[in-house]
Amino acid sequence: MNKKKRVFLIVLDSFGIGELPDAADFGDEGSHTLRAVQSSEKFDCPNMATLGLFNIEDCSRGKYLPASAPLASFGRMAEVSRGKDTTTGHWEIAGLTLARPFPTYPDGFPDDLIAEFSRLCGRGVLCNKPYSGTDVIRDFGDEHLATGKLIVYTSADSVFQIAAHEDIVPLSELYRYCEIARKLLVGEHGVGRVIARPFGDKYPFKRLSGRHDYSLLPPAPTMLDKLKERGLDVISVGKINDIFASQGVTESHPTSSNSEGMDLTVSFADKDFHGLCFVNLVDFDMLYGHRNDVDGYASALTEFDRRLGELLPKLTDDDLLIITADHGCDPSTTSTDHSREYVPLLVYDKQKKSESLGTLPSFTYVSQLVLKSL
Repeated sequence: MNKKKRVFLIVLDSFGIGELPDAADFGDEGSHTLRAVQSSEKFDCPNMATLGLFNIEDCSRGKYLPASAPLASFGRMAEVSRGKDTTTGHWEIAGLTLARPFPTYPDGFPDDLIAEFSRLCGRGVLCNKPYSGTDVIRDFGDEHLATGKLIVYTSADSVFQIAAHEDIVPLSELYRYCEIARKLLVGEHGVGRVIARPFGDKYPFKRLSGRHDYSLLPPAPTMLDKLKERGLDVISVGKINDIFASQGVTESHPTSSNSEGMDLTVSFADKDFHGLCFVNLVDFDMLYGHRNDVDGYASALTEFDRRLGELLPKLTDDDLLIITADHGCDPSTTSTDHSREYVPLLVYDKQKKSESLGTLPSFTYVSQLVLKSL
């Protein structure tokens, strides 16, 4: 393989393409995020089609036919790690598989853990249950305003989420509470992420853009560490830096939207760097998958595809573009949680003839490809 100067790795957060064989173990039998959004009139992705999205097994349907001469190599990847969350998916993409899943809390966190968190923060706690992020501020927002207690909730994923109104808890204070929680949540209670969830306005409350994720440190070196050790650039766009707890990142660019993430990605295509530009586009998951908004998800993919049309002409023979995902989040099911699905893999290299990659047994294929390419 010809060595590349730049690799652009874009993760379409939650863009699954069909249930994994063990999906029933996770309550996700029948999930297919792509198929759900294909049903929407808002869905139009000609650039991904040209690359080979619909050439991937189980992706073509109706008017969405395989390209006769796809520009990218194409395939799908199964997840080896026993999970369906952001951290597990991204860590496996970066070469790190987990023998044991992160702990989840379908009945809420233990009383003694919540009591210690409350003591350290000096505030009471509301909720402590699995909950939708929009529903929890609707149902507990007024009580939070009246009492100052923190809204703590989780989901089917391994997350400890803290929601607070900006008028009651300034963002810097909310971040401090998250840091307290992160130090508590280790060992048997080592959840994948602690997440700050600020919100504002009066009822109906609205989430704000100051979300911040506090991940565990990866327990072993990842692709990012190996690239950094070689003196290469590791540029984070979106929440990549949070997911890896800054480990292995040389330059971080947080974003507030997919649009901002693609603005940055397109701008980096005009810059001279040597290494990896690692991008997470979270709106698919956060704004549409979890909210069961099929049309919104489809519109977001259509907009990404349009921006992809801006990026592709900027890529040179010295560049490699990889598009994939970290898990599914089928917006057409009754669940508002992630789904255990295959993820797409599109690998665009102007110097290489496209080929079918088939079904790959692990997301770690991506890290192997990146490390071999740079």
